[in-house]
Amino acid sequence: MAPLHFRLAVLECSRPVPPTLGTYGQVFQTWLEAALEAVNASRIEPVTFTLDGYDVVNEMKYPPDDIEYHGVLISGSPSSAYEDLEWINRLVAYTKRIIAEKPNTRLFGICFGHQIIARALGGTCTPNDGKWEVAVTTVQLTPLGKSIFGKEELDLQQVHRDHVPTVPSGCHLLGSTAITPNHGYVMFDSKSTPSAESLESESPSISLTSIHILTVQGHPEFTPMIVHAVLDSRAKLFGEAVTRDARTRADGIPGKLRSDGRPCDGVGVVGRTIWGILGVA
Repeated sequence: MAPLHFRLAVLECSRPVPPTLGTYGQVFQTWLEAALEAVNASRIEPVTFTLDGYDVVNEMKYPPDDIEYHGVLISGSPSSAYEDLEWINRLVAYTKRIIAEKPNTRLFGICFGHQIIARALGGTCTPNDGKWEVAVTTVQLTPLGKSIFGKEELDLQQVHRDHVPTVPSGCHLLGSTAITPNHGYVMFDSKSTPSAESLESESPSISLTSIHILTVQGHPEFTPMIVHAVLDSRAKLFGEAVTRDARTRADGIPGKLRSDGRPCDGVGVVGRTIWGILGVA
């Protein structure tokens, strides 16, 4: 049975834009609370959580070994995961260690975090030939991705031009776009990995609690306000064409109505999936 109170950690790999949002811990807190709200609406006893933030860039601070977290999230960053910087190298080493030593801690990578986990698993992160993906973008899901997210495709906010070109060894692809072939992957718990026959089927039967690691290249925690602020601050970096196009999708894909009234699947799909992996039905 899942606990009623979860202890989670977020490794803060930068500060979000705009600065008034505070830390990534605060942004993730709001996102996870929103994702949990609909789940709690159908529960007699509500699930609660605490989220501890660790600045791994400036303070190089990490969760103490004597605290057992149910889940650890690695945030996005404007830095490149392949850079040879002390804080990035430490982050890769820490990620590698918790994967090996804390099998009961679920690990989630968001954008830069998706890339860092790939490096920790022996994979690579590279520039994507200068091709940006910015604002709400539709990801075509694999059969496994459809089973895990419960959708045919996934609409997520994006801000990246680096990518993980191939899925790390032992992991399974969740989805792709024409620009980015690897938009996320999962690794299963070694004790409950689905059979190869199930994983290769057109409709895999997956228990979310069997997932040890889940990553997405997109930003499920980003709101339209955040994306517009990013566009304002980095317009010169993106270039006029990318910025203009992204502004048309920052509030959602034009003409694509959503039953939950949200601009993308960050809260209602990815956020709820994360709670499902943690064991909250």
